[in-house]
Amino acid sequence: MSESYDYVVVGGGTAGLVVAARLTEDANTRVLVIEAGADKRNDPSLETPGLVAGAYADDRFIWPFQSTPQPELHGRHLRQDTGKVLGGSSLTNFMMAMFPSRKNLDTWNKMGNKGWSYNDLAPYFQKFSTSHPPSKAIRETLGGLGYYQEDMKGDGPIQLSFDDQYSVMNEKWFQTFAQLGLEMKTDPRTGKAIGAFQNSSTIESGNNTRSSSVTAYYTEEIAKRPNLKVLLETTVQKITTETRDGLVVATGVEIKDKDGKVTTITAKNEVVLAAGTVRTPQLLELSGIGDRDLLESLGIDVLIDNPNVGEHMQDHLMTSQQFPVKKEFPSADGLRDPARFKSAFEQYASTKQGPLAGMGTSVAYVPLADRNGIMTQADRKALFDKYLSSAPTLSPVQRREFKLIREILETEEEPAIQYLCFPGSLTVTPHPDTLTDMFTSHAPYDCIGILSLLNHPFSRGSVHISSKDFSVPPTWNPNYCSHPLDLEILARTVGFVEKIVNTAPYKDMIDPALKRLPDATGDDLEVAKEIVRGRTVSCFHIAGTCRMLPRELGGVVDERLIVHGTANIRVVDASMIPLEPLGNIQTTVYAVAERAADFIKESKKAGGVAISIR
Repeated sequence: MSESYDYVVVGGGTAGLVVAARLTEDANTRVLVIEAGADKRNDPSLETPGLVAGAYADDRFIWPFQSTPQPELHGRHLRQDTGKVLGGSSLTNFMMAMFPSRKNLDTWNKMGNKGWSYNDLAPYFQKFSTSHPPSKAIRETLGGLGYYQEDMKGDGPIQLSFDDQYSVMNEKWFQTFAQLGLEMKTDPRTGKAIGAFQNSSTIESGNNTRSSSVTAYYTEEIAKRPNLKVLLETTVQKITTETRDGLVVATGVEIKDKDGKVTTITAKNEVVLAAGTVRTPQLLELSGIGDRDLLESLGIDVLIDNPNVGEHMQDHLMTSQQFPVKKEFPSADGLRDPARFKSAFEQYASTKQGPLAGMGTSVAYVPLADRNGIMTQADRKALFDKYLSSAPTLSPVQRREFKLIREILETEEEPAIQYLCFPGSLTVTPHPDTLTDMFTSHAPYDCIGILSLLNHPFSRGSVHISSKDFSVPPTWNPNYCSHPLDLEILARTVGFVEKIVNTAPYKDMIDPALKRLPDATGDDLEVAKEIVRGRTVSCFHIAGTCRMLPRELGGVVDERLIVHGTANIRVVDASMIPLEPLGNIQTTVYAVAERAADFIKESKKAGGVAISIR
């Protein structure tokens, strides 16, 4: 007889550890978490905010995924490295805490997900986190931050704080957007935000170390719970199932440890998939849930024919432009000097202060804009009419979805674009060996960057298995800019970058005698499109491959996150997201995980599925 637990959680990452910690608050609930990586929470490469980029060159910490060649981006391969450690991507990401808009989440509800409006999810953003207000010194550096609401503190285990690495670059960012009429008036956490603002980060206030799901939801106290077990360096090969009364019932999982030993674990109540946007659809397909033609071609018995598994992948595309700075202005590129880096490392090691104690980035949320500024209502309508009004190949479901995205993007009160003020270089090469290459300056002089992110893309990608063997990575084809409207919107945002860099006081930092990267301006739309094709990368926010929607509308899971056609397989990670939220998505994943834990508790209380051990 195999080991038996009430719940088996596949993936000890951002969402999985939340679910496990909440469920085991009940001493009578036994939970097993299975994680492919090791516990690396105390590794300096991961806990030190300023060392984040280096982790992406180390396969001990990440799953190194690479896309298929992207035709609309000059055939480039793009990287998509996700966390392969206890804590998952919450231990490898860039720590930015961003929040979705009210209209964004209300659209989830409009898409057909009953009970998933902004008001339904808002309490969980407070439940997962505790916000620490910016200090007086930070407020003075950044111009006051008068929009910040200190009453939105929250009481959760993830710590959100403001690091002390902001500089004159950040100050001039805020001043420039004020000149452009884009001064922030409301706290973005309220669900409404237009303008430049300072995001908080998942950094422990005071000691300036990363706050992640493993430091917050798998503390020493939680790890001692006798009803919680975590298996490390162990992979799940597939879900074991039975069919009862027309439903697929998960009975457990087949696992392989680091020594190659294969074992079956029994789940009495549920199997919770929290393996991420790439690995969760892979596990469903390996377990016989997915597109019939694909599964049969690989010799996998089909339990549920659902061609939506692995489809509808969304991501935030990010176009990178770098600008040389005058010598009197700071840039993180200066840390490429070995002596300066050694000094910064030693300072952080001894005091938890200095250049490595934070990220030093700032943000702006902007409606649709181009080289002339914020687009008029008439221009926005004309743009969407051009690309969406005559699209005969769209299915009724796609047409409905695009209509809802258009409603978000067409309003001036919603941010179509996120601009990121970056304190150094972000280099784009056609076929990078590691993501760390992107954060290594290739210019002989110091730069600062502006990154432009498309919040709600129209293009959809996919993740699918190509083998019955779990160790063979799935094929990731994001189809970036396959919808021409994405290319056009991003090109227009590159045009708006010209407004930013030619407006004082931001323009006062830029050295006009040195070449920007790329050496082209976005004033001309066709030139801007070439900048997008050559300088766009993933912002590592992939989502939607097992999206929450009714089955007939293209869904994989229902509004309780149960996989359609199953009794007890639940998906709790970014793959359930039906429509990409604006900004960085980790806060949304935490909130969804907290709500999912409540769903599971409610199901157990109502007498959910109990599996007889055979």
